[in-house]
Amino acid sequence: MDPRPRIGRDGKRRTSVAQKSFHCKLVTPTAALVNDRVTYASVPAWDGLMGFLPGRAPLLGRLGTGELRLEFADSEKTKGGSRSFVISGGIIRMDADHMTILAEDAFPAEELTVSGSESELKAAKDQRSQDLARAKLSMARRGGGI
Repeated sequence: MDPRPRIGRDGKRRTSVAQKSFHCKLVTPTAALVNDRVTYASVPAWDGLMGFLPGRAPLLGRLGTGELRLEFADSEKTKGGSRSFVISGGIIRMDADHMTILAEDAFPAEELTVSGSESELKAAKDQRSQDLARAKLSMARRGGGI
């Protein structure tokens, strides 16, 4: 990517979608859930939430359990928007304008239900399963799911 700003005929600075966004992949062992350009990502790291904007310094980190929120860039094909997932465990890598999230588990918010999450919480046997079920329940109650 050419970091120099583009100057239009009117003398105003122009920025491309690529300069205002970065490429994001969200992958689990069983599925590739996201492969698109985003303008912002809020990621649950093992020690708290981290925010990512274009141009961020490189990073390799460990994921925790919680809400992953992605703000998508407008493009010729689609209008931007926001999408949330509950993720748990794994790693995140940010380098140049590429973010890769390798999560052990990831669940789209629109697929979560309050009743399903409550059942999961009751059946959870270990701390990791309880934390994941609580995160799912919280998102489902906020209206992220059915």
